[in-house]
Amino acid sequence: MALSHKQDSITTGCDIDFSDLKAVFFNATLKHPSQDSHTDTLLDVVAEIFASQGVGVTRHRLSEYTLAPGVYPDMTEHGWDRDDWPKLSPDVFDADIIVLGTPIWLGEKSSIAQSFIEKLYAHSAETNEQGQYAFYGKVGGCVVTGNEDGIKHVAAGVLYAMSHVGLTIPPQADCGWIGEAGPGPSYGDEQDDGSRAGFDNEFTQRNTTFMAFNLLHAARMLKDNGGYPAVGNVKTDWGDGNKPGWPNPEHR
Repeated sequence: MALSHKQDSITTGCDIDFSDLKAVFFNATLKHPSQDSHTDTLLDVVAEIFASQGVGVTRHRLSEYTLAPGVYPDMTEHGWDRDDWPKLSPDVFDADIIVLGTPIWLGEKSSIAQSFIEKLYAHSAETNEQGQYAFYGKVGGCVVTGNEDGIKHVAAGVLYAMSHVGLTIPPQADCGWIGEAGPGPSYGDEQDDGSRAGFDNEFTQRNTTFMAFNLLHAARMLKDNGGYPAVGNVKTDWGDGNKPGWPNPEHR
């Protein structure tokens, strides 16, 4: 969708340079890759805001890939014939901002979204150059769509998981849209009068704009300061870190 007049005014009036930032979007819709996704349609708004600021955006629909069960970076080394996560993980490490989009099913994030979170957790024993956990210095956010209540519940689970593996979660790091409870139009569906469901919902568009810019601001501050100071959060200060209770797949 084209940005609203208000969104366009905000994006064109921004004088902060975000053009060296990179973002990666993962859409955890359950739909086949050949089908349109309502979650993609709301992710489009975030992508357009990012593009207006010169931010590079890479996008993946997770249903195009096979994510083998398990919490190691490459599950073909642990019995599975195929695991596409090694194709995707370089984009996570290359990005400053990671956004997960998910529909709501039975009040929860999609099963593919949960698999994605488990894949992030697969890197929980890895560290950056300063000895901190690997995702320190990166920013996370989520986009949620559906036809039932549950945006805040889904976002709470996704954002906690992102934070737990080391991503920074800025204020208002989620956005979403739900229609009336029960059958009805989903985000972006064309309605009888030719309008698109949710496009004129100022609450959704406001929160999407807040989320997009807060992700940019947090990423800007972290990048400009070289991430977090390596004081009090360095794994090797505590020995090898491979002890029960540490976030290490060996102990799960």
